[in-house]
Amino acid sequence: MNDVIKHKEFIATVHYSTEDKVLHCKIKGIDDSVTFEGSSVIQLKNAFKKAVHDYLILCDESGKDPHKS
Repeated sequence: MNDVIKHKEFIATVHYSTEDKVLHCKIKGIDDSVTFEGSSVIQLKNAFKKAVHDYLILCDESGKDPHKS
């Protein structure tokens, strides 16, 4: 079983909450805390892509290196 997902050069850990019935994720290898969630694998992958996209925009606007994992 694999507990990570990848998008571009980013890796996120995946955890399932049986209480909430939701997949929770956090991007690893960066100095910031970026989290996202989804109730299905498709939703999770889409949320990851959006989280990475938004994070890269934020880093670009602030002149910060995104510290890719």
